Amino acid sequence: MDHVTARRDFGAHLAALRKHVQLSQAQLAARLCLLSGTATLTRNEVSRWERGQRLPDAWPAPLATVLGVPAAELIGLAARARGEVDEPQDDHPHAVVLERAGWLLAHDNAHGGDHVADAAIQVWRSERAKITEGDKAHLRVVAELAEIAGWLLFDAARHDEARAAWLESLHTARSAGDCPMQWFAMDLLSMEAVASGRVGEALALCEEITGRGVPPRVALLTELRRGRALAAAGDHARARHAIGRARSSLEDSLDPRDPLWSWWVNDLEVTGHEAEVALLLDQPARAVPGFERTRELVAAINPTGRGALYYATAELDALVRLGAWQQAEEPLLRLPPILRNVASSRNRRRLRTTLRVIERNGPSWLADTAREVVPS
Repeated sequence: MDHVTARRDFGAHLAALRKHVQLSQAQLAARLCLLSGTATLTRNEVSRWERGQRLPDAWPAPLATVLGVPAAELIGLAARARGEVDEPQDDHPHAVVLERAGWLLAHDNAHGGDHVADAAIQVWRSERAKITEGDKAHLRVVAELAEIAGWLLFDAARHDEARAAWLESLHTARSAGDCPMQWFAMDLLSMEAVASGRVGEALALCEEITGRGVPPRVALLTELRRGRALAAAGDHARARHAIGRARSSLEDSLDPRDPLWSWWVNDLEVTGHEAEVALLLDQPARAVPGFERTRELVAAINPTGRGALYYATAELDALVRLGAWQQAEEPLLRLPPILRNVASSRNRRRLRTTLRVIERNGPSWLADTAREVVPS
C-alpha cells in the first residue's frame, strides 16, 4: 500500500471512530484540548487528519482516550500511515503490556487500585519469570508491568511495595535501554518520596531526570514533582517558581517525542498540582479555586472514577482547612456515589483525616452530614 492511500485509510478510520462516539470535528478538537491542556488544536486540523493530509503525530494517546480505543492501536496505524512499518505492531512491547494488563489500568481508572493491585503483581512476576538473556523487548515489557503494579500498589496505600516495584522497573528499564520508562519510574519514585516525607530524595530524582534532555511533557511533569517537593520542604519561592514554569510550558509542551505514558500530563494535572502546592504552603484560600477548576475538568472525563474521588477529597480538605464550612458541604455530598464506585485506600485515608477534622472542629450540622454520607 502506498503512503498516500495509507494516510487516507487512517483518516477514514479516525473519522469512523469519531462518528461512532457521536462527536463533531469541533467537539473532538475541544476534548483533545481539554485533555492536553492546550488551546491550539482546531476543527480544521482534525479535518486534515481525516482527509489524510496530516497525521496526528503528537495526539494518538489523547485521541485513544476520547475515542475509547487502545492507544497502541492508533499508534500502530499512524506508524503504518507514515510508512514506518508494513505490518501490525501487535508484537510491540507496549502492545504486549496492554494485552497482559490493559484491563487492570481500565479498572483502576474507573474503580481504583485496591482490588487489582495483587493481580498486577501476579502479571508482572509471571512475565518477569520468562526473561531470557538478551531479550530487551521482553525486558521493556517487564519494566512497564512493574510500573503498573507499582502505581496500583501506591493507590492501594501500599507504599513500600510500590517503591520496590518502581525501583525494579527503573533497573529493568536501564537493562533494556528504555529511556522513557526510566523517566517514568524516576518520576513515580519522586512522587512516592514526597508522599513519604523524603524530600531530598525526590529533588535528587527530579535533577537526574531533567539532566537528560527529556521531551517537553516529561520536563513539565518533573517541574510539578519538583514544586511539590519544594513546597513540602517549606521553600515557598522556589516551589511557586517550579509550578509556574510548569504552567507556562503547558501550552507549548505537546511534542511527537513525548512518550506514550505522558498523555495524561494536561491542564487537570497541572491545576491539581498548583492547588496541592498551595495546601502544602498553608494557603488553602489559594487552593480552593484550583480544586473548583479540577471539579469541572474531571467531570468532563470521568465524574465517578478514581480521579473524581481524588479531587473531591482534595477540595473538601482545602475547604475544611480554610474553615469554609458552608462550602464544604457540596464536595461532601458529592462523595457517596463515588465512594460506592471506587476503592482507593490512598484517597480514603486522606478523606478519613479530613472527616476527623470536621468532627473535631466543624459545626455539628456538618459533622452530622459527614456521618450520614460517609459512614465509618
